[in-house]
This record gives sequence, C-alpha cells and structure tokens, in this order.
Amino acid sequence: MSKPLLEAVGLASERDDRLLFDNLSFAVHAGTLTRVEGLNGSGKTTLLRILCGLAPALDGEVLWRGEPIAHTRETFQRDLLYIGHRPGVKTLLTPIENARSYLQPRRAVNDDAIMDALAKVGLEGFEDVPCHSLSAGQQRRVALARLYLSDERLWILDEAFTALDRRGVQALEKLLLRRAEAGGAVVLTTHHDIVLPGLQRVILGEAVGDAQGDAA
Repeated sequence: MSKPLLEAVGLASERDDRLLFDNLSFAVHAGTLTRVEGLNGSGKTTLLRILCGLAPALDGEVLWRGEPIAHTRETFQRDLLYIGHRPGVKTLLTPIENARSYLQPRRAVNDDAIMDALAKVGLEGFEDVPCHSLSAGQQRRVALARLYLSDERLWILDEAFTALDRRGVQALEKLLLRRAEAGGAVVLTTHHDIVLPGLQRVILGEAVGDAQGDAA
C-alpha cells in the first residue's frame, strides 16, 4: 500500500483536565473514506481540528505525506478543505459572494462553475439572497457548495449532513464516493446513518484508550 496522505501518530487530547483520547493512531490513504465515531463529548470535533492543524494535541503528531503538518503547512493547507460543525458562512454576503470569497485566495474563480455548484446543492434562485435570510439548512448548503468546486486532496467534514433533507443527504453521499473514486480522501463525523462502501472507522471510546482505527 502507498504512503498515507494523512497520518495520526499517538495523538492525545484533553478538555477541562479530562483526557478525551490517548495514543490514537490511524492512517488515511488516497481513495478512502474515514468516519470518526464516538459518544457526544468523546472528542470528535477536537480530533478533526487537530487533524486540520487548528488545535494543538496534548501529545503525538499529525503527518501529511509523511511530514509533520507544522513543517509543510502551506502545502497541507492548499490540499485541505475543512467544513466545521458551523458552516463558516458570512451571513452578510450572498451564496455566490461566499463562494467567491472562499475561492479567490486559492485559485481562479469561474462564476458559471459557482452557479452550477449552488444549483447542485439546491440553491438555484437563492444565489443573490443574503445568507442571513436563509434557513440553517440553506446556509449549510452554501458551505457544501465548496465541495463541488474543490480540487483539494483531503476533505475533513464535521457533521456535514446536518440540516440536509433526504435528497441533500443522497447527493452528498454520492459526492463523497466520487471524491474517493477520484483518488481523494474524506474524514468526517456524522450522526447520519451513512452507508458507504469501504468505510474506515475511527472509534473514540467511552474510556481513554478505547480509540482505535478499524476497517469496516
């Protein structure tokens, strides 16, 4: 098997002097989907933020293509698309303005491609509506439109299915599969009962030390 794109090595984290997980190790390869599971409060969001380099680990390190992310931050950030539990939408901007704002520092922006992405997430007709006027589900779709515009190798998604209807859930599942089939990698948390072939599971247990990487 080829070298992992992303690798967690002996990670540990705590919150309010309580150890969330310890000695957590797993690898994320190109072409794979990885689901982080655990009870509420087990540290799922914390783990994703550590993997993105947005939060420090108590111990251990995260590697990108075999190098610590601190040593290859520019390259890593260029290949990373992170959508957190909150959609990260600028509510004073419209959906098309949010897409432009996100993409402009990364690559050339094509408004036709942006309009197509917004249509694919069910926002056709809402492209020029300020996001503060949109529902929670529609704001989530504004963020998810980035996925249809993405060329990043690694997607890290925290509760990406939140506030989506059945049609939106099905469309997102298909998109995640296509991303993996194209050689990308996805790490996600979700309370939705997704059915994706070849899904790898990383389980954060009730007791410290129960965290494990598990191929499903």
